[in-house]
Amino acid sequence: MGWWLARTLGALLVVGAVALVGAISGAALGSTVIGMVIAGALGVIALVVRDSLRGQSLMNWLRGPQTSQAPRDTGFWGELAYRVERALRSRELSIRQEQQRLEQFLSAIEASPNGVMLLDAGDQIEWCNHLAAEHFGLDPERDRRQRVTNLVRTPAFVAHLQGGRYDEPVVFAGPLGRTTLSVTVRAYGEGQRLVLTQDITERERTEAMRRDFVANVSHEIRTPLTVLAGFVETLQALVLTEVERQRVLMLMQQQTDRMQALVGDLLTLAKLEGSPRPPTDRWIAVADLMQQAQRDGVSLSAGRHHIERSGGDDAEIAGSDGELFSALTNLVNNAVRYTPEGGRVDLRWAWRSDGGADLEVADTGVGIAREHLPRLTERFYRVDGSRSRDTGGTGLGLSIVKHVAQRHGGEIDVQSEPGKGSTFRLALPAMRVRRKKLNVAVEA
Repeated sequence: MGWWLARTLGALLVVGAVALVGAISGAALGSTVIGMVIAGALGVIALVVRDSLRGQSLMNWLRGPQTSQAPRDTGFWGELAYRVERALRSRELSIRQEQQRLEQFLSAIEASPNGVMLLDAGDQIEWCNHLAAEHFGLDPERDRRQRVTNLVRTPAFVAHLQGGRYDEPVVFAGPLGRTTLSVTVRAYGEGQRLVLTQDITERERTEAMRRDFVANVSHEIRTPLTVLAGFVETLQALVLTEVERQRVLMLMQQQTDRMQALVGDLLTLAKLEGSPRPPTDRWIAVADLMQQAQRDGVSLSAGRHHIERSGGDDAEIAGSDGELFSALTNLVNNAVRYTPEGGRVDLRWAWRSDGGADLEVADTGVGIAREHLPRLTERFYRVDGSRSRDTGGTGLGLSIVKHVAQRHGGEIDVQSEPGKGSTFRLALPAMRVRRKKLNVAVEA
């Protein structure tokens, strides 16, 4: 009620002042009635003018941006200005809070591993995060309010969106055919739709590799089993000479060895994929690894090749000696198998300027064409399937080498040219290699 009391007192003061003026005017004119009329008229006019000025001040403030304070006054208009300003500030605060919540919500969607797009009832893009824009080849700002089917014209997507049945996601190739997208649509609100996108390229590739792996394992095992079954049937059905029987038994032994090698490599791969990374505090002498691999290569070569090693006497590797030996032996055995008699196989250790080191196996063998190099470490990939089987390979050796290199923080690099041999290099990081601490005897 403070504003009412102030307004009343103010009005009384104005009326009193105007009455005084009217009385003086009436006395001057010699008529009390005329003075009262003049006083009344002047009082009403003064009150109206005063209220009009105060109201105009408030209206001018309301017409503006309301960045400054509302007009400070007593009485009714002052109270009204205060109430209006407080209501406006409260609304502005609510709007800012809602904007902050919306920005936080959109930021959370932006961080989502899936693409998110909001469509209105007319299939126009209301909003999309950058991942959805990348999946569909859109611009999240420029393409807003555009009809999505005018921008994404993949028939499978358009048919799914317009079909209205969103029980299952639709899968199709992304822009330029480089990715595979899985898109889920959900209806909400009044005809609006939420579109979720996911890049499943890697998942599809992994699934294809799994299917190929199972098919290849089945084929690789079925082939020697078929041969063994045929030989067993031959031994049971036919009477063979001692020479023929020995030959059959030798071939059966070869197929058995082949299956054992395959199963051994499969178990090695499973162990590599399922076990923790090799320790970083267990150091293995490089010279010992190279000597063991050299001995295995000499045994496999049976004197048909020159197998030499160089470097590594001052080096150690942190990791698993079993894994490293398996990788190095695979490389040496491959070099021996694919190098003609009289050829050369070299095991080399070389320090790099960045503190890392390279463990190399080079040969003077048949070499590999350039188009095959990127796929050499794929499981069961063979440059020449028939030749690989003749040389006793399982098709898993280089895949094992790649896994071992990666588990030790390194990578495998292959350089080869048909007719000029090949070089397989294990590039190891500085944190996994060091120079051996030499023990120096001190005479008393």
